[in-house]
Amino acid sequence: FSGVLSEEVLWVLLELQEKLAATTAWVESREVTLKDVCYAPLNPREPTLGDCCVNSVTQYFQNNVTHLTMEATQSQGTQTGTVDWRDHLIYCV
Repeated sequence: FSGVLSEEVLWVLLELQEKLAATTAWVESREVTLKDVCYAPLNPREPTLGDCCVNSVTQYFQNNVTHLTMEATQSQGTQTGTVDWRDHLIYCV
């Protein structure tokens, strides 16, 4: 994996998403956050930040750096190996 699907790019995307999620603006004497303007189809009336629909490759890791860094041991028949974010992404896609 390289280019836009390198681990370094995914880390930067996660950091950027966290910054965007924390962004606020003042509109007509009221603080507006992402949850005020996001698309939240499962909870449209009173969305929380977690309800906001995020369309990003990082969603395959629940927008969570801990999930991106996870590794696991997997056995298939007599072979045992380590799986990581690449395997998870291939499995999901």
